[in-house]
Amino acid sequence: MRVPSSLEALVEALRCLPGVGPKSAQRMAYHLLQHDPPGAERLAAALSRAVTTLRHCTRCNTFTEDELCDRCASSQRDPSQLCVVEMPVDLNMMEQTQAYRGLYYVLMGRLSPLDGIGPKELRLERMLARAADGIVREVILATNFTNEGEATAHYVAELLHARGLKVSRIARGVPVGGELEFTDAGTIAQALIERRDY
Repeated sequence: MRVPSSLEALVEALRCLPGVGPKSAQRMAYHLLQHDPPGAERLAAALSRAVTTLRHCTRCNTFTEDELCDRCASSQRDPSQLCVVEMPVDLNMMEQTQAYRGLYYVLMGRLSPLDGIGPKELRLERMLARAADGIVREVILATNFTNEGEATAHYVAELLHARGLKVSRIARGVPVGGELEFTDAGTIAQALIERRDY
């Protein structure tokens, strides 16, 4: 018996999520269709709305519905500090520490030559323009402590040093090989407090 093409399309669409293989995608599809049709409708509507309304903040590059995100628009943040993170989830983890009151720049990835991601794909020229705006006094590199994150931090630090900017790196309170998204807020707060010049 042939599986309906709309079901195949749903399973294949769910497979685009990280860590979701064919069997997991199939279980999710059947669960949504059989046990939670209203949840499936909400999911579809939320995805559709997010895709059509979200864009990148013109200053920090995170997702927002407006030209500037709430953080960049806030007068309560310290504009002299700029924290560079890989992804929006890393920014969220930094915010949970409540130890940092500066602004951010989200790279939306990290250097990974094996995956074809270089400086051009990360649009590092935007980050450099943001860091060299004349207001930023310190750039804090908070990329993950993976090989790619370390390579990204090193490359970005070289670019920023060449422009005469002070560069620091969060301390290794975060485990080597760890990612901010999966690290507790206390560890990240300690790493931020103990950051060092890079």
